[in-house]
Amino acid sequence: MALKDYIQAAKKGDQKAFKYLLEKYWNDIYRFQLSQINNANEAEDITIETFARAFEKIHTFKEQYSFKNWLLTISKNIYTDRSRKKKKLDETVSIDRENAYRKDKILNIPDENSEEDKLILEQKLKKIQEALTTLKPKYREILKFRYFDGMSYKQISVITGESISNVKVRLMRAKKLLTQQIKNDNDATHR
Repeated sequence: MALKDYIQAAKKGDQKAFKYLLEKYWNDIYRFQLSQINNANEAEDITIETFARAFEKIHTFKEQYSFKNWLLTISKNIYTDRSRKKKKLDETVSIDRENAYRKDKILNIPDENSEEDKLILEQKLKKIQEALTTLKPKYREILKFRYFDGMSYKQISVITGESISNVKVRLMRAKKLLTQQIKNDNDATHR
């Protein structure tokens, strides 16, 4: 499938197309933000918000433009917005306030068993726990809420104070990182 096909599928709400686009452009957007702010956690947060916003607004993307440049523009705008808000408000301002105007247009990624879900469920609990210890705390936490505590996206959103869109994107990223760690551990065991 060509890039334009993935974009068209994503416009129709195809979760696999969203996932493909996220994986294809994640590193580009993250590196861009890291070069802007030189703070890995904030760069990652802005990257997550970039994809959440892009998926909400993907219907506005025009194919005659570069998708990567469109994402970079969204990311730059988020960074600029955050910088302005930091100057005006204290650091206790919630990201949810920033996203409140989009409340009824939340990214709707269905709860379906993806390849990552199946791999996670098939692994022994001990191996998963070992792999979890290698992840950043915010990824461990969201995976724990979802898979060990059985929480919905909405419940996780309430507990973390993040929008449901951000929860979904962060969970998608956490599953990918955990899956990669488990595969790496398995490969090392079989050598």
